[in-house]
Amino acid sequence: MRIFNVVATAVALGGAAAGPALAQAAESHITVTGNGSAEAAPDMASVSLGVVTEAATAAGAMAANSAALTEVMATLAEAGIEPRDIQSSGLTLSPAYEDTYQGGPEGPRVRGFVAQNMVTVRVRALGSLGGVLDAAVGQGANTLYGLGFGLQDPEPKLDDARREAIADARRKAELYALAAGVTLGEVVSISEQVDYGRPMPEMRAASFAKDAGVPVAGGELNLTASVTVVYDLTD
Repeated sequence: MRIFNVVATAVALGGAAAGPALAQAAESHITVTGNGSAEAAPDMASVSLGVVTEAATAAGAMAANSAALTEVMATLAEAGIEPRDIQSSGLTLSPAYEDTYQGGPEGPRVRGFVAQNMVTVRVRALGSLGGVLDAAVGQGANTLYGLGFGLQDPEPKLDDARREAIADARRKAELYALAAGVTLGEVVSISEQVDYGRPMPEMRAASFAKDAGVPVAGGELNLTASVTVVYDLTD
């Protein structure tokens, strides 16, 4: 029986480099990677927003910041955001220096202190997102760190993408087997490729005016899946 060990990437690169591997193969297999995707409209959003305050003393900056953030969180609760969907995610206190420093042995002059506190908010009623942002800004939130959209339960759509990935792998395997003049056999193994580097929402700081309107559009999400499948090959 002829022995084949066809790997999709090797076929794409040409048969010359794959020759030694084919000769050493103990069994006849083909390995392919299938990709699939599914689209879905988002049904939730994650917003990172915060309050930045400045005062002459560190204690004053923190006190003003705490008071403003308390008002923001109360407003979020009034807008229907549950406590489980509000999480503190950053608190900093730092000196603020004079902008007119010209150099000198004494160094820049401290004009006061800046306190910054950030919370991450999940908005499950997506239709209320614009109103939630408007209300938060109106009560003192003056910095937006990021806005991202997602699904509360992504698994059904991910399963659609996985099924498409399996079908794509089968299609490729049949194509390669036909081109090589062999018969595709049973599945030997299936492994899902996990992408730990998925793009994150852009986290670019932006300041708000208190009377700002906040139009938002969720668009459409694209969920992807990738699987590597190994098949037997026969003459």
